[in-house]
Amino acid sequence: MESAYGAADLIRPELTALIPVLYLIGIGLKNSRSVKDKYIPLILGIAGALLCALWCLGAADIKSFGDAAAVVFSAVTQGVLAAGAGVYTNQLIKQARKEE
Repeated sequence: MESAYGAADLIRPELTALIPVLYLIGIGLKNSRSVKDKYIPLILGIAGALLCALWCLGAADIKSFGDAAAVVFSAVTQGVLAAGAGVYTNQLIKQARKEE
């Protein structure tokens, strides 16, 4: 019987290290007060895609336009997923600290 996909199945294991990195970047942006809160997830998504692009370009054997397109797609997808996991982690921590 096949299992349903989870986040661990979607983010490449070697890129899961980006989750705490992006979480910490988000905290830094929040504490800097120079960036509005509403832009932090967008900035983290872009940063995640760029960091994933660096890894994907280093690990890929690009021989055609199709290969390059696959690398770009993978980098953007993995970066957005890692950023989403970082933002989700932030929200879990904030909600756990709330007293209701």
